[in-house]
Amino acid sequence: MASEIRLAFSHPSERSEATATGAPLDRISVRDHIVDVEIGAFQAERGVTQRICCNVVVEVRPLTGPIDDDVDRILSYDKVTEAIAYELSDERLNLLETLAERVADRILLEPQAMRVFVRIEKLDRGPGALGVEIVRSRGTVHPVTAQTDGDVLHPELVYLSNAAIAAPHLGAWIDQLEAMGRPLIFCVGPSDNAAPAASHPLAQRRIDLLAIEQNAWVLAARDARCKVVETRTELDWAMRNGQICVWAPSKIVLDAVDGPSAKGADAVALASWFAATFEAREMLVIGDDAPADTSVALRVIAATQAAI
Repeated sequence: MASEIRLAFSHPSERSEATATGAPLDRISVRDHIVDVEIGAFQAERGVTQRICCNVVVEVRPLTGPIDDDVDRILSYDKVTEAIAYELSDERLNLLETLAERVADRILLEPQAMRVFVRIEKLDRGPGALGVEIVRSRGTVHPVTAQTDGDVLHPELVYLSNAAIAAPHLGAWIDQLEAMGRPLIFCVGPSDNAAPAASHPLAQRRIDLLAIEQNAWVLAARDARCKVVETRTELDWAMRNGQICVWAPSKIVLDAVDGPSAKGADAVALASWFAATFEAREMLVIGDDAPADTSVALRVIAATQAAI
């Protein structure tokens, strides 16, 4: 038992050596790789960065033949640090467990990697280090795969003003858009009722986003085909299964590493950011002005226009 306790707190390289079975494997390691990042599930961890410390050991298949001092023949340390950086830049994460899993999966994409130990600790949340450690092996997980352009869905993104939501031909618009055969996502702004005002900008951002989500439910109540969704996973599933979505923005906006500069009150600009993020084929704005800056194709029609 004493040995097991010692190994639990020792560096992952010692655990790797102690649990090795079968043919011997080579090991590469990255020790005490410290990154400042915004991560955590608690409200106190939002809007601030904290230090995390990553220790990674990768067991690799031994090379056959001479190395010839050729970096292209080995699994470089850069692949490990790049995996950490990539997963931290992809989206804001709440859990160290999620980060560890994704880092392990990405490293196991490398053909030489056979088993990986990942330990990640928060250094600023208490008097000591708080962390997780996982072990993953090739063949026991389903590593992430590179996404090809053919896998990317390019939705039709439609922003509806309050006048458009209340318009008598809302159902006819949805019929026309559905007939295009593309994944369809609706975005809305807050209702015409004034949202509460808060002195703190983070609190106001939350209030503004929640006001948009309330209006998303108003739209969903007007047409049963529209389903309110809030996560990337839900959106991806809905687009692949022909479900019409109404975007509830809080989670994606607040979890974005490089979030939108647009405020929740500027809902058209927020929708434009979302359209670019999800590689929308075009953005259709019904009943409102076009955003000042957009990187997607744009069409604007009046809320009184019966046909799209």
